[in-house]
Formats: sequence, structure tokens, C-alpha cells
Amino acid sequence: MKKVMVVDDAVTVRIYHRSIMESLGYEVEEAENGVEALEKGIGGQHDLYLVDVNMPKMDGYRLVKHMREDPELAAIPVIMVSTESGEQDREQAYEAGANLYVVKPADVESLGQYARLLMEAH
Repeated sequence: MKKVMVVDDAVTVRIYHRSIMESLGYEVEEAENGVEALEKGIGGQHDLYLVDVNMPKMDGYRLVKHMREDPELAAIPVIMVSTESGEQDREQAYEAGANLYVVKPADVESLGQYARLLMEAH
């Protein structure tokens, strides 16, 4: 079973993303921030990360940069999901190493399709 890491400091968003991913048959693990996500991601056992941008301790951009520098995590696809809709936010996400940038609230069908395509390509 494919495993997804949902990283967001908002409980309601984590529940929403968890419900989407579980309805598609994926196992889900959650983290409240980038530091917790890196700790839980040791060993690279996840197939996809859904990452918020604005979080305490370590934001999404820094998390993705750390992932791309870690041989165990470097190839894992990342979808950044944020309320930030500016072009500079999107560019910063891609510069950090995100595979895709989606503005919240994420459409259930689209998010599921993106997740499936990225995990199949991984």
C-alpha cells in the first residue's frame, strides 16, 4: 500500500487531506511541521508528501529543500498545498524542489489525480 505524509500545522487541513488520501486507498501519516515530518520520514518509507507552506519550526520550503538534500528522501514526490496564490510563492516552491504547487482548498478529484500520477512516476 502506498504511504502519504500529510504535513500541515492545521488539524482540520490534516484531517481533510487524510480523508482524501485514505478514500483513494493510501495509508496516511501526519506531521505538524517540517521538523516532525523529517523525523517521521527517516528511512524514506513514504511515497508522497503533501506539504503546507506556512508552518512553525520549519516551513514547507525549508522542508522540501532538506528533503532534496537527503539521499533517502530526495526522489520522493512533493505536492505543496498553500493558501498563498501569488506567482512568487509558486516559483519559490518549485525552486525548493516541489513537484507540484496547489492552492488551498485543494479540489478532491484533482488532488487525487496529481497524487496518483506523481506516485506512479516515482
